[in-house]
This record gives sequence, C-alpha cells and structure tokens, in this order.
Amino acid sequence: MIDGAQPTGLAATNLTPEQKARLIYSEARSELSGRLWRAALGDADGDAREQPAQSGATGKAAPLGLDALLALLDPKAHAAATDTTVAATSELPVSVPVANDAAAVQAMQDGPNARYAGMLGSAAARTGVPAAALAAIVDAEAAKGAGGSWQPYSRNPRSSAAGLGQFLNRSWEGEAERAGTWLNTQAQANGWLDGKGRVKSESRGALLALRYDPRASIETVADYASANLEALRGSGVRISGEVSEVARAAYLGHHLGLGDARRFLAGGLEPDRARRLLGAQVGGANAERRITQAGGAVAAHRTWLLDYVGRHVRPDRFA
Repeated sequence: MIDGAQPTGLAATNLTPEQKARLIYSEARSELSGRLWRAALGDADGDAREQPAQSGATGKAAPLGLDALLALLDPKAHAAATDTTVAATSELPVSVPVANDAAAVQAMQDGPNARYAGMLGSAAARTGVPAAALAAIVDAEAAKGAGGSWQPYSRNPRSSAAGLGQFLNRSWEGEAERAGTWLNTQAQANGWLDGKGRVKSESRGALLALRYDPRASIETVADYASANLEALRGSGVRISGEVSEVARAAYLGHHLGLGDARRFLAGGLEPDRARRLLGAQVGGANAERRITQAGGAVAAHRTWLLDYVGRHVRPDRFA
C-alpha cells in the first residue's frame, strides 16, 4: 500500500443547498455501506471506539463522517446523531448500488484518471468484474499524483509491491503462470515460460517490469479479483452482486492474498502474521503503537484494515 492523494479542503459553509444535499447523500451512502461492512465482519461497534486522528494507510487526514458533516452543514438541524447497530453475520454486507460498467467508464472520462477508463472497461468486459470495482481497487492501491491521478510507477518501499495494482513479485509471477489469464497469454507470447509453464529465471526481470504497464496491471487486477471472488464464494463467503460488496471482497483477496483473506474473514489470523501484515503497511513502530492501543496484533490489524477498506475502497466514486 502506498500513500494516497492529499485530501481536498471542504468549504462546506459556502455550498448551495443543492450542493449540500448532494454532499450529504454521497456521504450517507458511503457511511452506511461502511457500517454494514464493519458489522458483518464482527466490528459493529468500531465507530464507537476511539479511532486515530489520521487514516491508517495514508497518514493523511481522514474524511468527515456523516454525523460531523451534518453538524457542519446545519448544526441546528443535527443536534443529535443516532447510530444503528447491525447484527454480525457470516456474509458480506448488502451495499449501496453504483452505476453499470458503461456508466462507470463514462464517469471517469472527465476525471484525473480518464486515460485508464478504456482499460478498465475492457478488463471488466473480459472478466465480468465491474469496472467501478476494479477502479476502486486501483484507487486504494496506487500512489497518486496531483489531483488524484494514479501513478503507474507506484512502488511500496516496505515490500516488492509495484505498479497500479501493487502486485508483489510472487503474486505477479503466479498470475503469469496461471492458465487463462491475460498475463499468462502475454508471458507465453514473449517466451517467458518454460515447458512446465513456469517463469524462466532469465525472463523474470522483464515479466516483473510489466507491472509498470498500466494495461497489464489493470488486466491482472481483474483476473486476480475474478479468481479470488470465485474462491471466496466457493469457501462459503456470501458475496452479492452489488458493486460495493464485490469491490470490498475482491480487495481483501487482492490485499491479503486468498489464504489470509479467508482467515481474516473467519477471524483466524495468527497474532504473528497479523503483526507482520500491519507492520508492512504502517511501519514497525506505528504497528507496535496500534497493537498496544488495541490490546493485541489481531485486533489492531483488523481495526486498521476494516477502517482502510471502508474509507478507501469506494466504487461509488466512479459511478
């Protein structure tokens, strides 16, 4: 994971009534989805606990929540806020619907990442993973430049993760070796695989460098998401067709890998593993502070990841 874009200031008091209404509606959709997400994963009271002042993965100021936003826009009309607690279940939460692929691609045309809209649409059509879900995964993973533009040469200094999809070396090689993927087709065409379908040692550098190609990265994000969603469903995780739910489930598989995603959803990550995963994202010293605050590595990692996913995996931004 790499630091995201700088947050944009909000001059809420200068908004027109219509702009206020749109802002409230957008935040309401996001927060409802986030609360359902946390509740379904056994963290229904997460909003009530003390949260760090900054967003865990980016180190940037966290966005306003709905309660704070309403109070800022109209203090008199929002004298008190009421939380709704949702019973924890084994399935991922029902989420807010977003636009279809054509609308999602069109919505990106005027944004800072318009150059990637066609690539996302093509990958979505090939794999069946919604374009908005793919965009949300990339948006949560890639480093960002001015205005929120995704940086193809993103690199995580704490791991081998690179490119728009932040694939680790071994994960990228695995997708090149997996029959039927876009990357496997490219690897075969370039002669990078041996007779057993494994990456040749002399071809490894060229293959890994392909992570910095935007199309290669986006197509591989799509293949990886498709495989992880199928495997999670096959192991009993109930994932609806709502784009927000698909995006978050796919992101867990992308971020953690299938094995750790299954264990995370079942609440079965080992403490040492949780500590390593958290440290890889926020740094060792920061991880230890969070572990002390949470009372354990598993709880600290879970709190950080649920918060990050709820705030940053947002397909509604591409609707």
